[in-house]
Amino acid sequence: MAEMIAVVDYGMGNLRSVAKAVEHVAPTGTEVRVTDDAQQILDADRVVFPGQGAAADCMAALNGRGLIAPLAEAARTRPFLGICMGMQVMLTHSEENNGVHLLNWFEGEVQRFPAMHDGNGLALKIPQMGWNGIRQAHPHPLWHGIADDARFYFVHSYYCRPSDTALVVGSTEYGMTYASALAQGSVFAIQAHPEKSAADGLTLLKNFTRWNGQAD
Repeated sequence: MAEMIAVVDYGMGNLRSVAKAVEHVAPTGTEVRVTDDAQQILDADRVVFPGQGAAADCMAALNGRGLIAPLAEAARTRPFLGICMGMQVMLTHSEENNGVHLLNWFEGEVQRFPAMHDGNGLALKIPQMGWNGIRQAHPHPLWHGIADDARFYFVHSYYCRPSDTALVVGSTEYGMTYASALAQGSVFAIQAHPEKSAADGLTLLKNFTRWNGQAD
C-alpha cells in the first residue's frame, strides 16, 4: 500500500518547494499532501514540518490550528523531519520576539547570532544567508550518501543550543560552531533548507522518504 507523507501547513514556509522536492524523490506512488488537518497528519506515514519566519508567529499559528498535540504524537510515532523554523520550534524557548515558549520536545534555547567577524576582521552578515557546510557529528540514516562537510543552503538569524549535546548530529561554522542538525528517536531536524540545497539536499529528503524512524 502506498504511503502518505504530510507536509504541515501552518501558514509559514515555502510549502510548495518542499512538497515538490519530496514528491521528486519519494518512492513511486507516494502521496505527498500539504495539510493543516490534525487527523490527516496523524494518518500520515511520515511528516515533514517546514517553516520560516518568526517564532512567536509560528507558535501562534500552531496553537490556532490545534496542531500542538497532533505534531507531538506524530513525532513520537513515525519518521518526522523538521526544517529551519521547524527545527528551532522543537526546543524550549527562543530569544526572538522578546522571548517565546516553544514546543519543548528538546530542552534548550534558540538564540540570536551575536555580532561576529570572519578571519579577516570583517563583520559577518546576520542573517546567515547562503551555502555552508554541515559537519556530521554522528552517523545517521539521513546522512547516507552525503559527504561530511557537504554544503547546504541556510537562511537564519537564530541558532539552536540544545542542553543535551548528544542530540547534535550536525554542526556548522559561522563565526562560531552551532548545532545545525538534531536527531532523537524518529525525529530528525535540520536548520538548513534541503529543498534548496541541490543534490545533497535531495539526497537527504530521499533518505527521509525511506527511513524507518530508527537511528541505525
